[in-house]
Amino acid sequence: MTSLGLFLLILPLLVISSGEEVQEVSLDVSEVIETANAGMSSSVFQHGDIRRNLDRNADPCVASGCKWPKTGRYVYVPVSISSAYSAEESNIIIRSLLTFHSSTCIRFVWKHSSHRNYVHFYSGTGCWSYLGRQSRGQPISLKNKGCLYLGTVQHEVLHALGFHHEQVRSDRDKYVSIVTENIQRGKESNFEKVATNNLGTPYDFKSVMHYSKYAFSRNGKPTIIAKSNPNLSLGRNTEMSAHDIARVNELYDCCE
Repeated sequence: MTSLGLFLLILPLLVISSGEEVQEVSLDVSEVIETANAGMSSSVFQHGDIRRNLDRNADPCVASGCKWPKTGRYVYVPVSISSAYSAEESNIIIRSLLTFHSSTCIRFVWKHSSHRNYVHFYSGTGCWSYLGRQSRGQPISLKNKGCLYLGTVQHEVLHALGFHHEQVRSDRDKYVSIVTENIQRGKESNFEKVATNNLGTPYDFKSVMHYSKYAFSRNGKPTIIAKSNPNLSLGRNTEMSAHDIARVNELYDCCE
């Protein structure tokens, strides 16, 4: 069943390979998400694009049950994709998922009836995900007009795998300054620090999980400044960095 699932995940790429594909544009992931999620209530979402789960305790969830289970060498994550997406749109999601296959032990397989826990991609109100594995099916919203880029898909999938934004990690104050007076009123909670497990990896200004320098700015001035270099551009990666990949491999023991 596993081999069949892997084959089926790749099959749609072959089906539409001769047709015209949606062009992927290199955009700042955090700006894409901020634009797509404009107007969303902070009472429903935290840190901009993480759906709140009020049933979870305050501990980092990877230490309290939100990791996806590993079977043998691989971590199998069942997925379904809404039929409301066009074939070209679905292909962007599939192609983004396959980048995890080539660099980590995460393997996305098509959901079938025996899967209780799975991820469902659909075109919702913006770009967002829950943090870590949830009970039963969990949505990842990727609005078809605004969210379907390689880095954005990877970003939301990394949330579903249990990863927070880079600039809220527990040791962030050593590396960046949060300029509170420049943050939009009511958006301050997006910058709250979290007691993360950083897995022995360095702070990564190029992480696909890092906000841009001007994220949620109220006046066009920086909201995040690198202490090592105030002129440093932040959050400009359009795909997972080497450290993003290393963290997945460390958290899920991919090197065993």
